[in-house]
Amino acid sequence: MNGDTGFYAAMLALMLILPLSSLLARRLPIGSTLKMAAAWAAIFAVALLAVTAARHNGVRLADVPVALGLASEQVSGNMLIIQRSPDGHFWAEVSINGFKQRMLIDSGATTSAISIDTARAAGVAVNDPFGVMINTANGPMIARRATAGAFNVGPIHAKDIELSVAPSFGTGMIGMNFLSRLKSWRVEGDRMILEPRAAS
Repeated sequence: MNGDTGFYAAMLALMLILPLSSLLARRLPIGSTLKMAAAWAAIFAVALLAVTAARHNGVRLADVPVALGLASEQVSGNMLIIQRSPDGHFWAEVSINGFKQRMLIDSGATTSAISIDTARAAGVAVNDPFGVMINTANGPMIARRATAGAFNVGPIHAKDIELSVAPSFGTGMIGMNFLSRLKSWRVEGDRMILEPRAAS
């Protein structure tokens, strides 16, 4: 018996203890108890076989939620794969100077944008007293300019990303000034794939 076989046998035995003790406590007829015990053993055996097959085929547990549509992001090597959200857009978890926030990816936006509240929380200094007029989907507005020292999207790290800051930007958006720094970005069906340039 190799190490894996012994480990799985021990796990199966441990997982059977709880349902078997529950069945015995209910004092069911021995025939019913044996049938239910066999059913539980079959369920756990199938689960262990599935985990074993996944291990031998290189499937990671972290990939399962993405495959089932329960997670929106997956890291593959140095690439970030983002699933399209039910609202039809692509959203990514972003870390701005260590402050984490979910942001919309908008290839139609020239500059990445955040709200004033996010700028404060992320420690982004806004030193633009006058601001600039920009055109948005909601019409023209005045936004102030700032720079994020660290702007990380998944495993992709960027420095000194210019930002537009205004109260109405809400959760913010990732614009072309970030996307243009990548080696490539593309949409394949319901997935957006971001690939960074090789580290210099």
